[in-house]
Amino acid sequence: MLVEMGKQARKAARILGRTETARKNAVLISLADAILAQSDQILAANAQDIADGEHAGLTPALIDRLTLNPDRLDGIANELRNTALLPDPVGETFEETHMPNGLQVSKQRVPLGVLGVIYESRPNVTVDVSGLALKSGNAAILRGGSETLRSNQALVAVIRDVLGRHNLPQDAIQFIADPDRARVMELLQLYEYVDILIPRGGPQLHQFCRENSRIPVITGGIGICHLYVDESANLEAALSVVHNAKTQRPSVCNALDTLLVHQNVAADFLPRLVAFLGLDGVTFRADQSALTAWTDDDQPSSVAAAGPDDFDTEWLSLVLGLKVVSGLDEAIAHIEEHSTAHSDGILTQNEAHARRFVAEVDSAAVYVNASTRFTDGSQLGLGAEVAISTQRLHARGPMALRELTTYKWVIIGQNHVRP
Repeated sequence: MLVEMGKQARKAARILGRTETARKNAVLISLADAILAQSDQILAANAQDIADGEHAGLTPALIDRLTLNPDRLDGIANELRNTALLPDPVGETFEETHMPNGLQVSKQRVPLGVLGVIYESRPNVTVDVSGLALKSGNAAILRGGSETLRSNQALVAVIRDVLGRHNLPQDAIQFIADPDRARVMELLQLYEYVDILIPRGGPQLHQFCRENSRIPVITGGIGICHLYVDESANLEAALSVVHNAKTQRPSVCNALDTLLVHQNVAADFLPRLVAFLGLDGVTFRADQSALTAWTDDDQPSSVAAAGPDDFDTEWLSLVLGLKVVSGLDEAIAHIEEHSTAHSDGILTQNEAHARRFVAEVDSAAVYVNASTRFTDGSQLGLGAEVAISTQRLHARGPMALRELTTYKWVIIGQNHVRP
């Protein structure tokens, strides 16, 4: 079954690769309209997935990830419209050079070809990936999690219908509806037809893909994210930034997991922070150094001693790790040891500390005085993203249109021959 899907995807990719920008943009606008027009059917399918998930005992974080509602559908549609407004990277010529012998040499952006995307829980990924793939001239084979099967099928049906109405191959976007995990292994072997594999999920999925894929794999999306409150930080502003990073949407990969606080401000800042975030139901796992901000008599019930693995945990919930550090050196050392190289930041008014943090922290996104929640394609002006890459080749951070292309060399001569 998947071999045939691969063949059809390859054919579709060839057509998309030469489709003009205006036509691709028209597809995205039509798709945004169609999703809103068919929202009742999409939300009904999603409600069934939610009911099944709750019956199966999925965590609140996973239920939140798989949930669609009118506001989220509006957001999905808006992302498609925003993507339509972005420059099309396909065909872009860059690094033009005129050689001494008269040859004109340049690079030209071309689509990657066929994307294989494996993801869990979040049905918005179905549309985000499809929109970016289509705009960048790529076909995609999608394999969503079984917990969102109905939602994804409803969304893919809309996508394929819109492609058909614009006389583009419907097989440009295909969905593996069989929930059997054996299909994942089959997808990993389709090296003849799939050009790049992008898994979006937990560490086990990433490891499985790296160990078993015959296709190049880009991994990311696992975020153990840190903020360091420096001695010089504006503490009032820091409360707001930490609150946003932790509570705005705790179930996503760019939500804050660990807060590091300079020892000189910890006694003042930590009690205020715990009281402030506690209003939203946040609980805390505190290192012994952080527990000293309270006496045994006044330690809040929301604060518990951190366990041995707590600083290596992506919480995806309203839990925040706390640690007091002696300064910038210890903060950077902790991040180097525990970060997944996703999103890490410093809150400081010391420019030298900010420069050093940016220079030494090797994460896909490094922040100075901002919430980690901005590691997102739409927030960084990219439209949306296929994934957040935490590796180095060939893309890092939010993977959007440009990251879904490669290039070819173009050499133009006048009947040149090499001497």
